[in-house]
Amino acid sequence: MKKILAIVLALALFVTAFASCSPKKPSSDEPGTTAAPGLETEDGSTPLVVGYSNFSSKFSPFFSETAYDQDVWALTSVSLLGNDRLGAIVEKGITVEKIPYNGTDYEYPGMSDLTITTNDDGTVDYDFVLRDGVKFSDGEALTIDDVIFTMYVYADPTYDGSTTFFALPIKGMEEYRSGMDTLLNLIFKAGKDNTDFTYFTEEEQNAFWEKYDKATLALAQEIVDYCVENKLAEEGDVSAAAGAWGFEVAEGGTVEDFAAALTESYGSDVAGMINTEAAGSSVEDLFPDLGDYSGKGIKTGDSAANIEGIQKTGDNSFRVSLTKVDATAIYQFAIPIAPLHYYGDPAKFDYDKNQFGFDKGDLSAVRAKTTQPLGAGPYKFVKFENGVVSFEANENYFLGAPKIKYVRFLESNDTDKLNGVITGTIDITDPSYSVDAVKAIKEANGNDSVNGDKITTSTVDNLGYGYLAMSAKAVNVGGDVGSDASKNLRKAFATVFAVYRDVTVDSYYSETAEVINYPISNTSWAAPRKTDADYAIAFSKDVDGNEIYTSDMDVEAKYAAALKAALGYFEAAGYTVEDGKVTAAPEGAKLEYEVWIPADGTGDHPSFMMLNLAADALKTIGITLTVKDLANPADLWEALDADQVPMWCAAWGATPDPDMYQVYYSGVESGLTPGKDNAKYDIADAELDRLILDARSSMDQAYRKQIYKACLDIIVDWAVEVPVYQRQNAIIFSTERVNTATVTPDITPFYGWLSEIQNIEMNAK
Repeated sequence: MKKILAIVLALALFVTAFASCSPKKPSSDEPGTTAAPGLETEDGSTPLVVGYSNFSSKFSPFFSETAYDQDVWALTSVSLLGNDRLGAIVEKGITVEKIPYNGTDYEYPGMSDLTITTNDDGTVDYDFVLRDGVKFSDGEALTIDDVIFTMYVYADPTYDGSTTFFALPIKGMEEYRSGMDTLLNLIFKAGKDNTDFTYFTEEEQNAFWEKYDKATLALAQEIVDYCVENKLAEEGDVSAAAGAWGFEVAEGGTVEDFAAALTESYGSDVAGMINTEAAGSSVEDLFPDLGDYSGKGIKTGDSAANIEGIQKTGDNSFRVSLTKVDATAIYQFAIPIAPLHYYGDPAKFDYDKNQFGFDKGDLSAVRAKTTQPLGAGPYKFVKFENGVVSFEANENYFLGAPKIKYVRFLESNDTDKLNGVITGTIDITDPSYSVDAVKAIKEANGNDSVNGDKITTSTVDNLGYGYLAMSAKAVNVGGDVGSDASKNLRKAFATVFAVYRDVTVDSYYSETAEVINYPISNTSWAAPRKTDADYAIAFSKDVDGNEIYTSDMDVEAKYAAALKAALGYFEAAGYTVEDGKVTAAPEGAKLEYEVWIPADGTGDHPSFMMLNLAADALKTIGITLTVKDLANPADLWEALDADQVPMWCAAWGATPDPDMYQVYYSGVESGLTPGKDNAKYDIADAELDRLILDARSSMDQAYRKQIYKACLDIIVDWAVEVPVYQRQNAIIFSTERVNTATVTPDITPFYGWLSEIQNIEMNAK
């Protein structure tokens, strides 16, 4: 997705270099940039060249939107808190405690020491001590004032970046943000026919709507033109173009109708609409004056002069007080420390007078530095031109000046990345780690290994996993989504799907992925491990709780055993089973079901083989499973929103904290109707809800892991999700040009090679 999760989380994980991030819509191939100018250095020294996907030039710790842009500013910045190789926040960055990983004790020096205190009244205090003596790359000292300035930018009522720091239950946050709204929101809420000009003039209103209509119409036309050019729609067929893009416009509809559909979908989020949907243009192209509206705060009532819960407690210390326990809050404190003197105005900072470096409601000075980042990180940003981002070592870096003086991030399409390392134009990059890529790397090394004299490969599990889902609302007996009969029906299907995972994943990914057995990414600290006493293979027991498979079974015997177990589940669900076949379904259930998979209409999907093998097997026992291969993935998400999909295949992205609220919390424990926010699985389980809330309200990781294991067992029992695969990502290094002995050891999804870039050296020529 073009839009990423909270940017603060991304900073905590800036070490996960090359996070997967691609536009929502397809884009045409760009020519390779292997010979791009700008790689040369002033003194003739050898730069480190890193192959990257395209940048958007929003290199701001406040307003960047893609993972690639984030890596640019993150290389120039330091964060208040960092994380270790397992994704856990390091609370003692000054004291520097040793944290074990993979048999080695590692140190994680950082910018602060943190002490967390849970008070008797349920409030929580986060007390920070800041590292002394740190300087920004321009030589200015880094102080508490810079941290407080950064927090107030994120908390400003007009802040519209991706960070959700303002949503934390910080004492006084709501009172500070109240009584002000943006001109954009006020005009949009008032509507085109508004006659109340209390907060803006009629001229401002008319000018906005003229520009808004022009921008949305231009966006709609751009999408239509793109679809026609790429043969996704015929000339003049706006309805088909809109459909290909995931929007519904009646047959014979006009571009104006398409623009109206865009407006209905996004409302006042003009930047989000253009950033997400544009085939080529930027927000500045289509609505160049948007900042005049979205960045202007209008006072609409009373508000607090400061945030009570952000308190300076000393020359080098401060406290943030939360009104309640929030286990995920610590990740929101992994914010970059932005220099007040660069992004703000020191003359407007006086903590005692409630002045925090800018006028409340006016972030224009911050926005003006969006393309030119500055911080206290290992490198200084120099320029971005001709597809190359240039950096120079920061001599003031608190961990010591980097060994390599110059770094270049080079825009490269995916096909050029691997070839670039082989031919010598790229030193480090992240090619798509496919079977073909593995073959090419081995051929380059000439030793049937992904590590050799030409290329060194570092693989890590992807921060997410692939799954098959079933809607409890669509796949049940008698309309009771949580009954034993309904669960048994879904387990019948799940058992058959699960037995074909091994052959499917091996066929598609070979050694670059593995089958998983719980609906959670293996990258999570909460994921069950094979060495755990209660670890179980997904859907490997029959309706009576007996193991379906034995160690002496070959694959054909396993397939037969799975079908036999499925018949037992179908019968327990109320189906009529005669002579090894299902002959009749109970009320509310069916003999025919459909499963959707976005495989480009060509079967190109990791789970496609599993579905077809399962369909063939189920057919032999009287069940029809129709596999619907979608040419346009947007069709799946649109149909899911409309509750039209009984079963489907997709993949989840993951975060360091395994909070399950967004995906599995149904709200039935508090009287809400399930299905709106719990991933369309339609789970309605009060015990699961209670456990999810319990895990959220504790900061004891051992306790939370125990709770999450119980949650996973409940989810498996509901049989609404079959975990399928955990694929790998790869970073490849030129063995010839990079001294791989100096590269960050034990790279993980949470701690990438960029984490210790200051230690990397080039090989001598």
